[in-house]
This record gives sequence, C-alpha cells and structure tokens, in this order.
Amino acid sequence: MAGVDAVTAGVDTAAAIVVLGQGSLETARRIQAALPAGSRVYGLSGRVEGADVTYDGFGETVTGLHRDGVPVVALCASGIIIRTLAPLLQNKRAEPPVLAVAEDGSAVVPLLGGLQGVNGLARRIAEALGVAPAITTTGDVRFNVTLEAPPNGYVARDPGASKAFMSDLLGGATVRLEGHAPWLAQSRLPFTPGGERCIRVTPDDRAPEDGTLVFHPKTVVVGVVGGGEDLPDRVTAALAAAGLARAAVACVLAPEADAPSAGLRRLETDDGWPVRFVSASADPAVLVATAVPEAERDRPVWLTGAVAIAVARAPEAVRPVGHARGHLSVVGLGPGSPDLLAPAAREALRCADHWIGYETYIRMAERMVGMPRPEQAVHATDNREELDRARHALSLAAVGARVAVISSGDPGIFAMAAAVMEALHDAADPAWQGIDLDMVPGITAAQAAAARVGAPLGHDFCILSLSDNLKPFDVILDRLDHAARADLAMALYNPVSKARPWQLGQALDRLRTIRGPETPVVLARDVARPDEAVRVTTLGAVRPEDADMRTVILVGSSATQTFPRPIDGGTWVYSPRWYGR
Repeated sequence: MAGVDAVTAGVDTAAAIVVLGQGSLETARRIQAALPAGSRVYGLSGRVEGADVTYDGFGETVTGLHRDGVPVVALCASGIIIRTLAPLLQNKRAEPPVLAVAEDGSAVVPLLGGLQGVNGLARRIAEALGVAPAITTTGDVRFNVTLEAPPNGYVARDPGASKAFMSDLLGGATVRLEGHAPWLAQSRLPFTPGGERCIRVTPDDRAPEDGTLVFHPKTVVVGVVGGGEDLPDRVTAALAAAGLARAAVACVLAPEADAPSAGLRRLETDDGWPVRFVSASADPAVLVATAVPEAERDRPVWLTGAVAIAVARAPEAVRPVGHARGHLSVVGLGPGSPDLLAPAAREALRCADHWIGYETYIRMAERMVGMPRPEQAVHATDNREELDRARHALSLAAVGARVAVISSGDPGIFAMAAAVMEALHDAADPAWQGIDLDMVPGITAAQAAAARVGAPLGHDFCILSLSDNLKPFDVILDRLDHAARADLAMALYNPVSKARPWQLGQALDRLRTIRGPETPVVLARDVARPDEAVRVTTLGAVRPEDADMRTVILVGSSATQTFPRPIDGGTWVYSPRWYGR
C-alpha cells in the first residue's frame, strides 16, 4: 500500500513476454529489463533455449495467461494474437493488456486492454526499444491520456461517462480541473480556468453535475478494531456519515490479532479493499495515524465507535503500513516429472516469497520449474522435521509472506498437508488462523506407478505406509491384515529403509497367509524420474531386497488380472471394475 506512482494502470504489473523463436530472445530480454520485477520470458519448447519458462502450446499458453489477467507481450505477428484471443473477448473493462512486438523490436502494437493501461505499457516498451509505439486510440493520440483508464490510486466514479466526456473534448469543448491530479499534468487536455466541462478529483461521495467527470483518489484509510460479522456494515455507515466515497478507500488497517475475523475477510472479498495488519495499537485512531500523520491529512480523523477514518491530501501521502494477509500453499510436486506437475502448483511456486521443504524435494522443485528466483528465500531441512517446517511456514505467512511448503507426490498423502493442519490446530498465535491456506494437490506415487502398468487400482483399494516412525509396527501389520482380508488392492509406501530392513519381509509374509502366490505385485521405483524402474511380479516371487525407500509396491486383489504387452515385452495389470462375477 505504498504511495501511488503517476503511471497508467497495468504498467506496474509483471507481464509475460511470449516468444516463438530463438531470434526473438534478445528483444524479449530488452523488454524484460524495462518491465517490473516478476516479468518472465516464455519460450516455445524445442525452439527457444534460455527462456525463463518453457511452454508447449502457444494458443493454450496465451489464453491461459489472458484468463489469469496477466499482461501479455507477444513477439509475433499481430494476427496470431488476434486469432488466438478473439473467442475470449467479451468485457473490455476487464481484459488485461496485450501487445504484439516485432521480433527485431522495430514495432510495438498495443492490441487489447486499453482500459487496463496497454498504451502506457506500449510507451514503456517502445522507449526501451528506441521506437515509437503504434497507438491508435484517438483520445490518447490527441491528448496523451486515456480518461477511461486512470492511473493506480484513482478510480472513475462512473467509468462509462469517460467516453462521452472525451468525445466532447475531441469536439472542441474546454475543461477545468478541481482537485489534485498530477497524472494529468503531462496531458494535452484543453484546460482553462473557466472550462465548459469539469474534471473533479475528490474522495467525497457527491453526485456530479452534468458535464463533470469525477475521479475518486485512493486517499481514505479506515482503521478498525474488533471484526464481527457486521464489520462491513459498520464501515459503510462510517463512510456515509463522513460523506466519503467507498471507491476512495485505499486500505483498511486492523490489528494482527483480528486477522481471523470473518468481517475483515468480507471487506477483502466483497468490497475489494486491501486489508493491512499491524502488530501495535488496539485504538483505531492510532491505526490510521500510522498511515496518515496529522500533517498530511485532508481533514480531522473521523471516529465512530471502533471505526476511525483518515483522509490523506493525495494518494502519495498514504504510507506503506503493516502487512497484507499472508498466504500459505502446501504444494504437491507429483512423482517428479515437469509434465506431471499441476499448473496450480507451478503458479504457487512462482508466486511464493519463501520455499520450505525437505532438501531433496526443494532440489526436485528447482529442476522441475527452473526456480527459485534470487528474491525467493529457500529453507531446506531434514526429512523428519515436518512439524517444525509447518510452524515455520505458518509463522512467515502470519506476518504477510507468501509461502510454499513443498511435498513430493500429493501433500495430503503421507506428506506435509497433515503436518500443517496439525500445527494450525494447536496454534497458540491467533494470527495463524487468519492466513490464506490452500492445499495444491499432486499425483501421488500410487497413481503414477499404476499408470505405468495399466489400472491395478481400478477397483476398491487402500494406501498404507509401512514406516513405524509415527505408529507401532503391530498396528501396521493389523491394518495390513484387515485390508488383505477385505480383498482390497493396496499400495504400500515407505516399504523399507536402512533402519528397518526386516519390516517388508514380515509384511509380505503376513500377506501370503491371506493372498495367493499368483497375486500380481508391481514394484515401481522413481516413477517419472530419470532412474525409473517398474517391474511386474507376483506375491510368491517378490523379495524384500527388491524394494527400497524410493519404491512403491502395488499388491493386487483376488480379481486383479495380468496379460502380456507384446509391443515391449512387458505386462499389463488391471483390477476390473466388476467384482465377484
């Protein structure tokens, strides 16, 4: 919530620079250097080496970025982008900037996102490339400004009124300015003290007269203490009593202890106001004073109950205070191949300020996604420190960080999701309950192994861990016994380690007392990784030395079938969906 730059919306947002050929990479890097941190170069797989992100399909990649609201700078012909995105074009007020740039940087063409700052973005890119942008918007060409797209920190009271207002100016009308609008100083608007039209910049909630275009500056700071369900109603009433527009709210400040409040969450989701948390005072007037000191206020603090309101003289006077709500993603990497990594997991890793995980999985993530970036902190620990990792992640997120806790496979299956939930359940710090927490699923080892041989888990199955680190081995054998007697197919995780080489033998012996020796068994080691090894055998033939800690073992039910795979000499395994016929 820093002071607002006098730039067009969209210019200060990280962009995706999409290239189709190696010859475009140099131009793409020049563009990247001129754009905000986080902008990345996307290169087509097999044709571009050295890009930040590799993609396979141009259309799928560009449409996905567009749907996610990411500005796109495509180094290709304009027609390719137009044909790709045409089916998606519905709401010009919501579409992100899209530009086409010539491979050699000789042309910069803004295509979409005129109301999200595409022309400002085009100017920035063109300046970096030493060319003139091909801007065709009439008002922008004539007056060097797009009134429909005010800069960050200003909101049009009635966005639809801007078009007719600009038409009047293009037709010869003059305009006067009321209020503080430094972003208009570089425009060529026909300003005169007695202008026929008026641009008014004010935080006040006042209906405009005919011929007046109103912009609300983001100068209002609201401090709240106590966040009941009725908090949005109380804030709305306080703004109305103060005569201030809801659109002028720059942020809401609250104590960290109130982070779990459902009312604060509603202010974020329903009203779209940024909520910032501070560790200090429970006095709402003191909260707003930290963001808008007395010398920088437009008027005295308005105080009503546990809600206080301060108005800064200009957006630049709203100081960065506190921290945003933190975010914690527990990310599943899948079995280890980039092709099997969920897009949501890749995005969570990209957005995180911190990576936390077992060192082996951290290294795996680095190989799979080509990160972390220099500004991302990495916290690698031993595999047996799950709760410590979870608490560390929650403590970072509680003070506003975006954190990714990394697991292999699926984080909810013998992995970090349960550890994070346990730490959160026992949390002494109430701020932990106020973070945004999501679990990003991955393909677990049992699924990856089953896919290599057919469908051995095609009917009812269970997953058991043979590790006795967290439960007695007698319990493991008892559960194994019940699963076998229930005639479930099963996946056995953590089958053997240096500390317990004898346990797999006992588990197999227990299974042999219930299942026949012909029962299919799949031994899958490092599936989807360079050292992958998958073998189909039987319960009668399998031996403990056939597996290690990196092996998952699939054991069929009485209905599980096998048959030859002539094309490579292998064996197909499946459990039919019918049973007992």
